[in-house]
Amino acid sequence: MHECDVTVTSSASPETVWRLLVDAASWPLWSKVDGLDTTRSVGLDPGGDDGVGAVRAFRTGRTVTGERLTEKVERRLLAYEDAFNPSMHNYHARIELKATASSGTVIHWYGEYETSWLLGWFMPRYLQKFMQGMAEGLARYAEEGKTAL
Repeated sequence: MHECDVTVTSSASPETVWRLLVDAASWPLWSKVDGLDTTRSVGLDPGGDDGVGAVRAFRTGRTVTGERLTEKVERRLLAYEDAFNPSMHNYHARIELKATASSGTVIHWYGEYETSWLLGWFMPRYLQKFMQGMAEGLARYAEEGKTAL
């Protein structure tokens, strides 16, 4: 089992960060994913507040991965698992938001996954860097006050 674990602090409020996090359509604006594949996604909320059970399919390059939301605690926690992912298996991740004393947000994004022996040589470093970029992108975009498309 491999792990990735990143923590980033944003000056944006937990409410602002949360609105971006639960809206799959916003992810290409602030993250390292290239697009949301709506043809392979299931149960997306048209208002941008995806719920537990929704499968969000993201395209990065030529690869499309699906993540099923498994837990949601308003403005505090979003958890998901792999619905389909050609590179990883048994992937579970949690994104926890915690307010700072100065009304900002600590974003803690971590997960566990399995991969093939061959991919195990580079996947841990690659995914750690990828997830760091995801958390940093979310933090900075939220600081700009952008919450809608």
